[in-house]
Amino acid sequence: MTAQDVLSLTRRRLLRSTGALLAGLGLAFAGQAAAAKLEKEELKFGFIKLTDMVPLAIAYEKGFFEDEGLFVTLEAQANWKVLLDRVISGELDGAHMLSGQPLGATIGFGTKADVITAFTMDLNGNAITMSNAVWAEMKKNLPMKDGKPVHPISAAALKPVVESYKKQGKPFNVGVVFPVATHNYEMRYWLAAGGLHPGYYAPAKGDVTGQLNADVLISVTPPPQMPATMEAGTIYGYCVGEPWNQQAVFKGIGAPVITDYDIRNNISEKVFGVTQKWADENPNTHIAVVKALIRAGHWLDANNNANRKEAAKIISKPQYVGADYEVIANSMTGVFEYEKGDVRPAADFNVFFRYHATYPYTSDAVWYLTQMRRWGQIAEAKPDSWYIETAKKVFRADIYRKAAEALIAEGKMKKADFPDFATETGFRPAEHTTFIDGVEYDGRQPNAYLSKFAIGLKGSETVK
Repeated sequence: MTAQDVLSLTRRRLLRSTGALLAGLGLAFAGQAAAAKLEKEELKFGFIKLTDMVPLAIAYEKGFFEDEGLFVTLEAQANWKVLLDRVISGELDGAHMLSGQPLGATIGFGTKADVITAFTMDLNGNAITMSNAVWAEMKKNLPMKDGKPVHPISAAALKPVVESYKKQGKPFNVGVVFPVATHNYEMRYWLAAGGLHPGYYAPAKGDVTGQLNADVLISVTPPPQMPATMEAGTIYGYCVGEPWNQQAVFKGIGAPVITDYDIRNNISEKVFGVTQKWADENPNTHIAVVKALIRAGHWLDANNNANRKEAAKIISKPQYVGADYEVIANSMTGVFEYEKGDVRPAADFNVFFRYHATYPYTSDAVWYLTQMRRWGQIAEAKPDSWYIETAKKVFRADIYRKAAEALIAEGKMKKADFPDFATETGFRPAEHTTFIDGVEYDGRQPNAYLSKFAIGLKGSETVK
């Protein structure tokens, strides 16, 4: 039994004994009443050791789960595949997931299962890091100001480096965390915007490497292993969440060259995922979980991120992320360090509540589906209606709304904290300024969006 299990057990006993005492005195005990309506009180949630698991840790540490009558155990998982498999098998009730995981599972790319989300855990939070040797070569191709590179940095600066490796007969290898990860799509988007082909998937032909026709070979590496894998020379760079970009800076082995805020910002990064079966069997419990997580997100962004240092200290504990506080705080507290000593403001590097960050936008889900189609994970053309219907099936704004309205009714949150549910469509406005290449995205027109790219599948195209 871990220290967290002991603490959780102690809290459960305390809450139950307190509830029994109050009930015996004939007093109303709101928490106990709410718990009586839950289909399941004791829950186990999985996470990967990344800073954006923090809403789960805060909901646990600040008692938001307990306020809902939930007795939660949080358990770190080895990698994203193990995490997803354990949610599908029922070993975990739910988990911190990549935004693309519920979508990928539902459409059957990889493991086939109906998985949904009613809560977005955060926006942004990733970066692309290159080894010192690659970064030194890239800098030769960059404009400088006051002795420092001008940001954001285009992958066009990487192109001559990749071509040089090709001439030497060396494949240019980079790592991402999972095939349907935001990181995979951000790496691909950045590379393609700079004129480098990131490769295609061809599941119908049995090829799921994603390296067909590639200039840069992308493969999967678990997040905590990325710095060591790059240091060993197996990969030359990677796209990952924190603290593993800042870790490369602290270890002196590499430099983040761009954050995802400058590739495509303010889109769902991680979600809290459960199976459709679990949601159907535990509707009240599901709403209670979402309520607790919404409060955690709100706490994390409250008062201009005033709580971020405390949050960084909490998740530096070994049972959570287990990285040094200084490494975690480097990005979570509103700044980001690129190469050593190049610290720049990054107020929105991690967003947990503002901009309605916790709301599961349909247009965010559609964007992920367009990237799956662009790179061949969706092998054949689909009509716009399919993208939108699939997005709404997986990103469940209806469940989120019930949780939010309950919090408002209880006086724990304000109506102004949430989208106007009477008019909210689930589609963010069409925009181009959030993308590094300036291509406009309108979630209502996914096929028109795909047609705008020089690199990537579009229309009825398939991988040859």
